[in-house]
Amino acid sequence: MAVWNKKNITKSEIEELQKKYGVDALTASIMVRRNIVEGRDILYFMESDLRYQHYPFSFSAMEDAVDRILDAREENEKVLIFGDRDVDGITATTVLYDCLSTMGMDVSFRLPHGDDTYGLSKAAVDDFTAAYGSLIITVDCGISNIEEIAYASEKGCDVIVIDHHNPPQKLPEPAIIVDPKLEDSGYPFKDISGCAVVYKLVSALRFSQSEWYKQDITLLNVHPVNEAYTIECLKLRNLVPVDRLDETVVPGTVGITQTRLPAFLQGQSIFVWDAQTVGKLLAETFGQKSVEFNIFDIRPEVAKIIPKVAEASLLSVKDMSRFARYGNHPATEIGGFYNIFVTYIQQRLKSAFPGMAKDEEYDMQLVSLAALADIMPMKDENRIFVKQGLASLNRGIDHVRPGLKELLSELKLLGKELTSTDLSWVVVSNLNAAGRLGNAELAAELFLTKDQARREQVAREIVSLNAERKQLSLDAWTYAQIQAQNSVSLYNSKLCVVIDERINRGVCGLLAGRLMGTYNIPSLVVTFVGDIAIGSMRSCRGCDATRLLDMMGDIFLNHGGHVCAAGFSFNRSRLEEFEQKLKEVSAVIELSDSHADQYDVDAEVPQNYLTPSLVETAHFFEPTGEDNPPVLFMTKNIKVMNASVFGRGEKLHLKLEIQGKDCKWPALYWNKADILHSQIEVGDRVDILFHAEYNIYNGMKAPQMIITDIRKSENSSDN
Repeated sequence: MAVWNKKNITKSEIEELQKKYGVDALTASIMVRRNIVEGRDILYFMESDLRYQHYPFSFSAMEDAVDRILDAREENEKVLIFGDRDVDGITATTVLYDCLSTMGMDVSFRLPHGDDTYGLSKAAVDDFTAAYGSLIITVDCGISNIEEIAYASEKGCDVIVIDHHNPPQKLPEPAIIVDPKLEDSGYPFKDISGCAVVYKLVSALRFSQSEWYKQDITLLNVHPVNEAYTIECLKLRNLVPVDRLDETVVPGTVGITQTRLPAFLQGQSIFVWDAQTVGKLLAETFGQKSVEFNIFDIRPEVAKIIPKVAEASLLSVKDMSRFARYGNHPATEIGGFYNIFVTYIQQRLKSAFPGMAKDEEYDMQLVSLAALADIMPMKDENRIFVKQGLASLNRGIDHVRPGLKELLSELKLLGKELTSTDLSWVVVSNLNAAGRLGNAELAAELFLTKDQARREQVAREIVSLNAERKQLSLDAWTYAQIQAQNSVSLYNSKLCVVIDERINRGVCGLLAGRLMGTYNIPSLVVTFVGDIAIGSMRSCRGCDATRLLDMMGDIFLNHGGHVCAAGFSFNRSRLEEFEQKLKEVSAVIELSDSHADQYDVDAEVPQNYLTPSLVETAHFFEPTGEDNPPVLFMTKNIKVMNASVFGRGEKLHLKLEIQGKDCKWPALYWNKADILHSQIEVGDRVDILFHAEYNIYNGMKAPQMIITDIRKSENSSDN
């Protein structure tokens, strides 16, 4: 019997979140159980505006990457975007290609085709340099291409790496590298997709078109502290805080030249809020003649965009800041100044470059797809990306970007209210099929061709390829089952390994994922393309896939990836060595305890609280996904009012009717028709775990339960 875990929490923990963030008690209890209690985490559940994403120039190498691309534009250089064959790589390629071509650059792209290996190849370098190309930008790959990038340099070609995979111990050089997983990346959140990293680069390139790019700015404020004055200075570059100085001075004791201020402010454009007041306070502090630097009053300019601040003090501006509510920036006057200054600049940019808003909307649709496709954790700014992408797609047909519109139409999803589940299970799986079957260029063409008739044709071809992929997956499972079962004992019950030449390389990752789910241990699948072995690994239970592969790195031609998913290749001649090494590695790795038969309950709901509002509570935690599963409710001692089995052809599924408060809930239990009459009868009282959602049919919404587990209550009959 599965274990149902419901974490104990206190009333005070719930009330604290209710008071501070205005959420209801049920929502607050779920947040506490999920450890969503810090402002920096709560923000991404409460907010959806892109204003709350991290700044692109937080990447320490972003300015270098932007400058190199701007130089390439200035010199009319040929630029190659080299991407990957999966959805993340295809969308990353598309977003960057759209941007660079809009900038008027001579840009082309290349994706792995057919049986090409992952990552930049020397052949691609040769072809590009032979055409007098001089700048390669890798997207969703490159971090492990040490030899290839050195080779490109020898050929006189620069490389910018835009990636999000785990970096190897030795980084490729010479290259400009933008990867959030680098220790010194400077970026505050490491788990964004490759497409999201490209979106950051594109955002930085758009910002570089403004007057604010690389401008050294200091925000300055003065406020009294007892008998003294504190001068707060926040230094910015490309909207990112880079330094701060607080100087407290008793009036009349020192001149300004005796403080740290002159050195700190040298070469800066100095902005203040209410220059008259600031000038007066500085004069009181240092004397009228000792203050010689120029300040610019930004308040009148901000008021043109945000009229309510025209007469507001910086103290009241601080209180207006929603950022301060979450504690992400200090609840100080200078913190409020910074927040409103960034908002002002962003609004100025939208006015100056009106086309950027549409471009960003199209980008965000692809970024949201990539986040779901690459199973990025649904926390931090990934939540903003997916919320924005879904909101845009659901805003109306005219807002859906070309290519995606034709694919949604072919999948009968155009005009439907889309969810993250629709994107993950339907759209992503179809787009991935093109790359898995060696034709990633087809998916890129879907997004990039200007010919609508061609987009419609490509959409049909992609859906057809996905049908072929499904059959290949079924075939692979047939080939793998016996070998998989036998392999578990061979690898110390810690790994499942399948090696079979009949498996199509495009479904190795899918099969590895299915094996991992079946055996609840890390799984590897290997097939062959000529003399090269191609493998995929999917990992769980605390086993870092890239670290495991690093332990046998001398065998591989290349390898890399993420903690839970990685790929590798090696020469067929080393197969026996690979298997032996894998047995040795399996003996020393440690796996965390299995949780396959445990459920973490988010909230217990008595019968009187079984109302449609549960669906809205569950929706608060959307988008769901990695690290943020759908809300799991529990209700106990509830009566089964009715029961039936259903399904097309064979009736495999169970439908119960549960009495809630003033309404009856249909409760669906997939693939569990067999428990009716063997375990459950009409009239029984049961305890159930369930997800709450809307069933939408012919435009009508009705709440329903999706059952995860069920058991008879201790009082199992209605006596």
